Amino acid sequence: MLNGKTFVLLAWLAVPGAGATRGQEPAIAAQIPAPDDSAQPARSQTTPLRPEHRFWDKKNAWLFAGVGASRALDYSSTLNLRRRGNREILVTNDLVDNHAAFAVVEAAGTAVSMGASYLFHRSGHHKLERWTSMVHIGLATSGAVRNYGLKTVHPTTAP
Repeated sequence: MLNGKTFVLLAWLAVPGAGATRGQEPAIAAQIPAPDDSAQPARSQTTPLRPEHRFWDKKNAWLFAGVGASRALDYSSTLNLRRRGNREILVTNDLVDNHAAFAVVEAAGTAVSMGASYLFHRSGHHKLERWTSMVHIGLATSGAVRNYGLKTVHPTTAP
């Protein structure tokens, strides 16, 4: 569950340009006359302001591998949870008991995470691109740890 502060932070990060301060000059700098622009070489329109990284760079490859590994851990912990007699709370028990369908759901979750990272990459939000995978790894791993930490349900026998 998200508390109010976390929700506001995520909403603030989701709005493009909400935290952008680039292009804003301090009030004192605005009062200083600009130097002669003819002495400075003109910047090309095609040159980016900062060097971009490729989407399939080494860091993203490791992050996506981490997302896949954490989803695999979540898959095995949820199956273990069901074998011990507990109920799954996020998806239906029928879906978890159908191992092939549940594996597809876990793989789709990995693909959606990678797709969201790609959308952030294409729109220039490279920090959010990386954070998408980091948050996904943390949430999936903590869910798996929770599943393994639950006590086994012991059915009561009637006398």
